[in-house]
Amino acid sequence: MKFRYLILLIAVLAMSCGPKKGIVTKKKRSSSNKTVVVKETKEAEKKPEISAPVITESKPPSSVEVYISLYAEIAKDKMKTHKIPASITLAQGILESGSGKGRLAVKANNHFGIKCHGWTGAKIYHDDDRSQECFRKYPRAEMSYEDHSEFLTGRKRYAGLFDLKPDDYKSWAKGLRAAGYATDRKYPEKLISLIERYKLYQYDDEVLNGAQSKSTRKSTTIIEGVKKNISKKHLVVKGDTLYSLSRLYKTTVAEIKATNNLKSNDLTIGQELIIPN
Repeated sequence: MKFRYLILLIAVLAMSCGPKKGIVTKKKRSSSNKTVVVKETKEAEKKPEISAPVITESKPPSSVEVYISLYAEIAKDKMKTHKIPASITLAQGILESGSGKGRLAVKANNHFGIKCHGWTGAKIYHDDDRSQECFRKYPRAEMSYEDHSEFLTGRKRYAGLFDLKPDDYKSWAKGLRAAGYATDRKYPEKLISLIERYKLYQYDDEVLNGAQSKSTRKSTTIIEGVKKNISKKHLVVKGDTLYSLSRLYKTTVAEIKATNNLKSNDLTIGQELIIPN
């Protein structure tokens, strides 16, 4: 009986010692995609854009503008004395001298291409309608302007021009061509174009209506002692020349030079001159 129990016990032990299946526990896979929350920045935190300053450069004056500034006063003076519109005189000077850069203007101070025609002064030879024609040569450009005015007023073929209104630059331009001053058919149009482009008609208005020029003339009167001669001082401005000042103050270039001990005809803006009586 005991033997049967012993066998049963061995059988139970044998069954309990068999292979056991292990318990597998599965781990949940964590998601590899993570959601990142980004906070929006406020509009107020953005820095305002600063625009770069705009820099404008002033253009230097053209050769025509420089020419006008140099000779406008002389042209106005010729209008006062010879009744020729200042606008016409300036436009002719610009056109015929190449704004003062042509050979005749540079070498002979001849701004209007006036040929010799009985001229007894200095001469220069230059190719024009024909080879090596004779042209007048002047010591100073102011004398060229004076001769131009005398040339127009002293010849009968230009007499009809002086019946025109002094501010009618268009009729003057056409009249010059009709009187034979120039052979170029477009000569009147060229003069009118220059006058209107550079507003040269304003100088006619300044003479006729007494309008003050843009370059204000400053002059003072000095009384030296009691009952002594009165002398004037003039502050040189842009466009002044000895010739224009001599006409303005009714004196001569030689007297101005002698009074101020000037060695040449050159003037400097801001220079103070004593004007003789």
